[in-house]
Amino acid sequence: MRRLGRLTAGLATVTAVAVTASGCVTVHGELEVVPGATRSEAAKALKDFTVAYNKADKAYDPALDEDVVTGSLGAINQAGLAARQKNSPEGNARHKPLELTDASYTIPKKAGWPRWFVADTDSNRDQDGGKLDTRWLLAFVRTGPGAPWKVAYLAVASPSEIPKFRKDADGWAQPVPSADADAALATPPADLSATYTDYLGEGSPDVFAPGSVTSVWREARKNTRRAGFSYQYVDQALDSGTFAPLGLTTEDGGALVFFSSKHFERQTAAEGLRPTVTADVRALLTGEVKSTLTKERVSSQLAYVPEKGAGGAGAADGRVRVINRLPGLVAAQGS
Repeated sequence: MRRLGRLTAGLATVTAVAVTASGCVTVHGELEVVPGATRSEAAKALKDFTVAYNKADKAYDPALDEDVVTGSLGAINQAGLAARQKNSPEGNARHKPLELTDASYTIPKKAGWPRWFVADTDSNRDQDGGKLDTRWLLAFVRTGPGAPWKVAYLAVASPSEIPKFRKDADGWAQPVPSADADAALATPPADLSATYTDYLGEGSPDVFAPGSVTSVWREARKNTRRAGFSYQYVDQALDSGTFAPLGLTTEDGGALVFFSSKHFERQTAAEGLRPTVTADVRALLTGEVKSTLTKERVSSQLAYVPEKGAGGAGAADGRVRVINRLPGLVAAQGS
């Protein structure tokens, strides 16, 4: 399975940063602790993202929003648009403009770059015709003084799943991870990607609370069965550069963390059979599918990490609770 890791070489440009002993990210010696953005800057960034996203979705053209996405959302968005453009070059006949309203902004105060903030919004994409109330959380990142704001993470959660954030007297939030915060939390946020991908394989079952994208998914993969086919899964951490985790300290001493991961699924057919290739997979396919099809997905997760030693249902008995997972196919290879 070693060659699986080469499928997305060049997928992301790694941002060069230095990490101080305190956990502050610094570039060019900028150590002053300041808010990552003004609230008016955050509102403009959300508006710019929505406009570009809608243009790209209507035309199925990844070039139209490549300047407002990055990280795991960027990888998923750009690959998805490229596939749909290939299958529907005339554009999206069913386009419905995305509307993000009722926005509030959680802006951490930190030193150096990158700087970032989270927009908590209502959307017109609620499931069940609006009966299931959800919020869209978008994590915007800016890598330097002249760089644009880009959305690195998107997560969907119910209002009850979103904890209250710790803020100072002026309303600015506190970012994690840092050396001190890591020591106080049940699982270091900086290690979440590696911890999650290890868990999906043979890692400790006690790190994450049971759920559809933890225990249920893990068991489902172990029990994948289809006559004439075998399945292999490989999971890889994705936690540097534009895929670095982003976390906010919560009032209860825990943290809400966005993090990324990479997942491979290889399907091998017995003699005389061939894996099924859908239109979306074919659009991103390299090689010819004879007996083997390998799919590569990038995934972003939103997780609540409790304080070390925390108990009770809300803290999931001290285990990490994955609130949302957003996966997307980014490459496929046949052989």
